[in-house]
Amino acid sequence: MTGPVQVLDQLSRPLRDLRVSVTDRCNFRCQYCMPREVFGPGFRFLPRSEVLTFEEVERVVRVLVPLGVSKVRLTGGEPLLRRDLPLLVRQLSSVPGIRDLALTTNGLLLGRMADHLAEAGLRRVTVSLDSLDPAVFAEMNGVGARLDVVVAGIEAAVRAGLRPVKLNCVVRRGLNDAGLLELAAFARDQGHVLRFIEYMDVGESHGWRLDEVVPSSEVLERIGERWELAPESPTYPGEVASRYRYRDGAGEVGVISSVSQPFCGACTRLRLSADGHLHTCLFSRGGTDLRPTLRSTSGDLQLSQLVQGLWRRRSDRYSEERAQGVVGGPPKVEMSYLGG
Repeated sequence: MTGPVQVLDQLSRPLRDLRVSVTDRCNFRCQYCMPREVFGPGFRFLPRSEVLTFEEVERVVRVLVPLGVSKVRLTGGEPLLRRDLPLLVRQLSSVPGIRDLALTTNGLLLGRMADHLAEAGLRRVTVSLDSLDPAVFAEMNGVGARLDVVVAGIEAAVRAGLRPVKLNCVVRRGLNDAGLLELAAFARDQGHVLRFIEYMDVGESHGWRLDEVVPSSEVLERIGERWELAPESPTYPGEVASRYRYRDGAGEVGVISSVSQPFCGACTRLRLSADGHLHTCLFSRGGTDLRPTLRSTSGDLQLSQLVQGLWRRRSDRYSEERAQGVVGGPPKVEMSYLGG
């Protein structure tokens, strides 16, 4: 490989972030991602032969660094279901040029994995936590998983040095929006970074309705009535969360407003699915399969040229188009396949 190459898409957006889905399987059945009526006992997940090996994932990451990628996040499905995941963490943490290696999890297995992940080189973890009400939490995860197990996993992550832990809450009106202040108080007290995410229409299986979206402006208004907030500047170009600090010094809170305030114009993310497809948008309707190149005699130059061409042709701006009333097209790829 030669020196760094600046790769810009059709809207002059650079490539900086890579999300790697390491499995399409999950031990939760959240309605907004993998509803149990679709992903039931008979659902066919990817066979192992179709899933990228750790060596193939590492090769993709090494090829993407000279194209601008410096942040990698491991996702799923539920990434902690992938056998020997700390081995992949160790491989990726040693790739020169990767400045930020993180992982997003539902937290159910985090208690037993946090130490191993930290020892392997993981530095940050994000835990999906949609409610602190045990009954609401069990309803939202679709399998009756216990809240206390996830909270214990968060505590294990803190002890392992994976801090501050970031918490993600998908807000759905009439289901968990009554508990927003409780979540905010928990994050403030424990020193966690909390992000409230607008309920999005990723994929086709969730039965998404606009009237179930709680706009970020409403979330901020509710929190601001309890604790005074002040806006913070983005920590890096293309940051998707709008950040606010508590004026009393008790940390920060953020909102991700993909529905009410689309931020497509600043998106720098590329997504690698578990079966080796690259997707240029969370609301993707199809991807580019890297496996024929990865599993042939093609070298890294051919792989790099393939990715460069894909990114330079990119013109995705789904959320902006949705806001403008532009809909239709082939079915969108499911979130569990893309890694959120």
